[in-house]
Amino acid sequence: MTDFRMPAEWEPHERTWMAWPGPNPTFTDDEELAEARAAWASVARAVRRFEPVTMVHAPGQGDSARELLGPDVELVERELDDAWMRDIGPTFVKDREGRLAAVDWVFNGWGGQEWARWEHDAKIAGHVADLAGVQVLSSALVNEGGAIHVDGEGTVLLTDTVQLGAGRNPDWTREQVEAEIHARLGTTKAIWLPHGLAGDYGTYGTQGHVDIVAAFARPGVVVVHSQRDPAHPDHARSLEYLDILRGRTDARGRRLEVVEIPAPTVLTDEDGDWVDYSYINHYLCNGGVVLCGFDDPHDELAAGIFRRLFPDRTVTLVDARAIFAGGGGIHCITQQQPRAGVR
Repeated sequence: MTDFRMPAEWEPHERTWMAWPGPNPTFTDDEELAEARAAWASVARAVRRFEPVTMVHAPGQGDSARELLGPDVELVERELDDAWMRDIGPTFVKDREGRLAAVDWVFNGWGGQEWARWEHDAKIAGHVADLAGVQVLSSALVNEGGAIHVDGEGTVLLTDTVQLGAGRNPDWTREQVEAEIHARLGTTKAIWLPHGLAGDYGTYGTQGHVDIVAAFARPGVVVVHSQRDPAHPDHARSLEYLDILRGRTDARGRRLEVVEIPAPTVLTDEDGDWVDYSYINHYLCNGGVVLCGFDDPHDELAAGIFRRLFPDRTVTLVDARAIFAGGGGIHCITQQQPRAGVR
C-alpha cells in the first residue's frame, strides 16, 4: 500500500495554483488572448474570495497579470508555454502524517499534438513543488491532472483514450496504468470510461479528459454530464456514461449514486462545431464552488443542483466560454494544494 493519498477536492486547501495566458498557439490573436486573460482573471478573483491564489506568469507578462488580477493574487515568474495549470502542474498528495508531496507526471502536450509546445510546461510541476516547499514524486506515466478524478477514499476515474492513448502511453497495459495511478494517488479501484466528450477531440482538445465528463461530489456520489438533445453526438455518449457509472461500486463497495447535470442548451459554436460546454468542469475551493457559466438558460439550473449538493458552499458562476474556446474549463486552469495535516 502506498504511503501517499490524493485528497478529494472538497478537502481543505492551502491555496490554488494557476498559470497566466501568454502569446502562444492556443490563443491565435490579440483579441483571443485578451478574452482569455479576462476569463482567467475572473476565475482567479472568484477563487480568491475563498482561499489564496498564486498565479505563475512567464517573463514579461507580470504587468498584464497584475493589472487584471489586482493586489490580492500572488504572482511568481517562471517560463511557461501555455496556461492549463491542472494539466501542467503537479498533483498534490499527502502521506499518513499529513505531509505534502507533489506527483510530477510526464507532460507531452496532451499526447504530442501538432500545435502544442511543452518545453517549459513539462517543468512547471517541479517549479510549483519547489515553490510550495514539498517533495517531488516523479512518475513515468504520461498523464495530466484533468485526466483523473478521485473521491479521496480509494476510487479514481480514468478514460481509455487518455491514459491508454497512442500519443501518451502506447506501450502500457491497462494493468500497468492502474498500478502506477494507484501507487501515486493511494487509490485501489479505477473506474474507466471509454472516451470523453465529442468536442474534446477537436484541435485544442485533450482527447478525452474525464473532468468534463464526470466528477465525484462526495464519496459514493458522482455528477455526470447529461446531453439531453439527440442532435448532439454527446447524447449517446451521456447515456453510455450513465449506464457504466450506475453499474459500478467504489473502492469501499458503495454502489455509485449518479447525479445528472444537464448540458447547456447551445449545441455548436459560431463555426458550427460541436461544443463540449460542461458544468462538470467546476472547481471546489474552501467554502466555494466556482462553476462554469455560458450565458445559457441552464446556468441557473446547474447552479441549483450544485447548491443542493454543496449546501455549505457558495456557488459562483463565471463565464467560461473564452476558456472553452481554448480547449478547457475552470477546472482545467486551477490546481489545488491541499492543506497539510491529518484530516
